[in-house]
Amino acid sequence: MSFKGNLHNLKEKYRGTKMAPAFNAIHTFLYLPNEVTHAGGTHIKAADDLKRTMNIVIVALLPCLLFGMFNAGYQYYAAIDAANGITSEFTILGSFLTLDNLWIGIIKVLPLVIVSYGVGLLVEFIFAVIKGHEVEEGYLVTGMLVPLIVPVDTPLWMLSVAVVFGVVIGKEVFGGTGMNILNPALTIRAFLFFAYPTWMSGDKVWVYDAVERTGTADAISGETILGSYAQNQEVAYSTFDKFMGFIPGSVGETSTFLILIGASILIFTKIGSWRIILSVFVGAAAMGLIFNQIVAFDIITETSKFYGLMNTVWWEHLTIGGLAFGAVFMATDPVTGSQTNKGKWIYGFLIGFLSIMIRVFNPAYPEGVFLAILLMNVFAPTIDHYVVKGNVTKRMKRLKVKTA
Repeated sequence: MSFKGNLHNLKEKYRGTKMAPAFNAIHTFLYLPNEVTHAGGTHIKAADDLKRTMNIVIVALLPCLLFGMFNAGYQYYAAIDAANGITSEFTILGSFLTLDNLWIGIIKVLPLVIVSYGVGLLVEFIFAVIKGHEVEEGYLVTGMLVPLIVPVDTPLWMLSVAVVFGVVIGKEVFGGTGMNILNPALTIRAFLFFAYPTWMSGDKVWVYDAVERTGTADAISGETILGSYAQNQEVAYSTFDKFMGFIPGSVGETSTFLILIGASILIFTKIGSWRIILSVFVGAAAMGLIFNQIVAFDIITETSKFYGLMNTVWWEHLTIGGLAFGAVFMATDPVTGSQTNKGKWIYGFLIGFLSIMIRVFNPAYPEGVFLAILLMNVFAPTIDHYVVKGNVTKRMKRLKVKTA
C-alpha cells in the first residue's frame, strides 16, 4: 500500500478521537484535503487560503533568512580580524558569500529556526488537542519571524521559554489565530527584551562568540549603528553597507534591500498592505525631519544624550535598525493591524512616528519599532471604530440633505 494510502487509513483510525486535530494537521500539510464545499449557501470561490497565504509570506522571508546566515559568519570573522588588527577589502563574492560564513549561519541561525518551529508548533498541537479544534496555520509565519528578530547568540532555552509565552499569552488566550490582538512574534520579542535585557541589547550581543574568540571586548566591532549613534559615536559603515545589510544586528533585519524585495512580493500578491508599509516610512521620515530641525535650530546641544540619534539624517532612519522589517512583515499583519483603508494610513503613520520617537528617547535600547507596533496593535480597533463612525456620520448627513 502507498504512503498516501497508509495516511488515509490512519486518518480514519483517529477520526473522532482527541488526537484527530493533530493528525489532520500533518495530513493536510502533506496533502490537500479531499473535502468539498456543500450546497446550502453562498460561498466565495478563490484559490488562496490561509495555508497558501502563510507560505507566500515565508517565501518573502527566505531571502532575509539566507542573507542573515551569511551575515552571521561575516560579522564573526570581521570581528576577529578587527581584534587582530587585520583589515581586508570587502567583496561580496570574496568575503561575504563564502562557505565559512554560511557554516557559521548554519550552526547558529538554523537551530533558532528549528527551536522556534518545534516549540511553537508543539504548543499549537497541545492546544488543538485540549480544545478539540483543528491546528491553525498561523504559526507558520510566526515561527519564521521569531529567529529573524533576535540576536544570533540568543540561547535556545531562552528562545523556547519566550515562544511558549508568546504563543500562549499572545494568541491562544484570545482564541487562537484570527482572534489575537497582539502580534505573537513581537510578543515573543517583547518578552525576551524585558525578561532578559542583557541578551537583547548592548554592544556585544550581535556578533557570534566574538568576545570569547578574541579574548577582548574592546576590539569587537559589534555595536549596532543605532547603539553607536545613541552614544554620539561615528560609524564605519557606508550607506551601501547599511542599505544592503553588511552590518551587525538581528539575524534578518539588517538588509533593507532584501526586505523591500519581500515587500514587493507581499504587495504584488495582495497579502501585505502597501498603505501600511508606505505610511510607516512616511511617519518615520516625518519624525526624523522634526528631530533634524530641532538640531538645526540648536534647541538641543551636542552634549545631550539624545543628540546623536536626533542628528541622524531622516532618511537614514529608514535603513537602520528594524524599521523596514517591522513595516513590511510586522505592521502588515492582517489580524492585529487596522482593517479600514483610512485606518491603515493612520495606523502605519503612527507606528513610524512613534518608532523614531522611542528610538531617540530610549538610549538604553535605541530601537522602538517593536514597541510602537505592539502599542498600535492595541489601538488598531479604536482607529477603525472612529473611521467607520466618521463614515457613518457623513452618510447620515448626505441622507438628510437628500431627504430634506
